[in-house]
Amino acid sequence: MTTPHAVRDALARTIIGQPEVVDGLVMGLLADGHVLLEGMPGVAKTLACRSLAAAVGGIFKRVQFTPDLLPSDIVGTRIFDQRSGEFVTVRGPLFANGRGARPSGPTRSRCRARSRCSRR
Repeated sequence: MTTPHAVRDALARTIIGQPEVVDGLVMGLLADGHVLLEGMPGVAKTLACRSLAAAVGGIFKRVQFTPDLLPSDIVGTRIFDQRSGEFVTVRGPLFANGRGARPSGPTRSRCRARSRCSRR
């Protein structure tokens, strides 16, 4: 079992100079809630979510929002495995402990990058 102090220490070793972000991520984890990280590109939003997932033994996945995004890109799908001759389920980013979402195309330059960390 990972303690909140151990998670905070692990995040603080990775995310330097942003104690509010580290504390907010730990509080969101303790509250079993969601955390929306907003900021300019390059301020370690994705790194923070990846680090949180790693600190609690979870999984982080990212979604690239493109004009041709389908529900199966987020939820996952079933595919046929030719080796085994069976259908297998491939889970999408929705089933990860942490998720990152990023706009694509012309909207990217007009809006701030966002990452969403949530605990399942």
